[in-house]
Amino acid sequence: MSSQVSLKHITPDAEFLITNMARVSNPANESNTDTSAKLIRYLIKHKHWSPFEMVSMCVEISTQRDIASQILRHRSFTFQEFSQRYANASELGYTLPQLRAQDPNNRQSSLLVEFSQDLYDELADYLELGQDLYKDLLHAGVAKECARRVLPMCQNTRMYMTGSIRSWLHYCDVRCGPETQLEHREIAEQVKMIIKEMLPNVYEAMWPTWVAPPVHFTIAPPLTVWGRVKEALGVFFDG
Repeated sequence: MSSQVSLKHITPDAEFLITNMARVSNPANESNTDTSAKLIRYLIKHKHWSPFEMVSMCVEISTQRDIASQILRHRSFTFQEFSQRYANASELGYTLPQLRAQDPNNRQSSLLVEFSQDLYDELADYLELGQDLYKDLLHAGVAKECARRVLPMCQNTRMYMTGSIRSWLHYCDVRCGPETQLEHREIAEQVKMIIKEMLPNVYEAMWPTWVAPPVHFTIAPPLTVWGRVKEALGVFFDG
């Protein structure tokens, strides 16, 4: 896994606050926790999202620059990212990317294919040359904001990402799908597991894991005309 996600902070008593604020029009019942799970399921089922905007969560993400640029497109969040203008990018290094084949039916998808070790070695040599060039530019007195432009998209970065629980639910719903780039999908799946741990009722309501058991029906054999008459008259006798 090329990216890592960890919880930085979350609104204390988040699930309680979601249901508490959802009952703003019912003050006498605001602090009721007995039916919290049921209320959360109702809110999500009927898309009453505003209570989920009352609480927030911040995570720390370690990934690469190409994936970070995708994450930054989620504009309902706020971000604080490692600055290559301020800090030496060599501090974080880079991640050798996994090579996958282009999906011929989808320009925004890829297929798992085994590429040769020689190709990976050639890629690693190229990336090392870029790192050496970056260091040489800094040593020569070139500003970091200029020197960073020779760095690859697989250069590592880290960021803080903060948003409401509503935004996080939407983010996971979109980015856990197969149409999302694998490296980004790994991040969304880790966020989803944080939600499962910190907001179990919200997680279960959003992505139910319980499946109803199958119902088996016994079909009675059809009654004859005479059988229907006896049943209607309540007459039970032999023959």
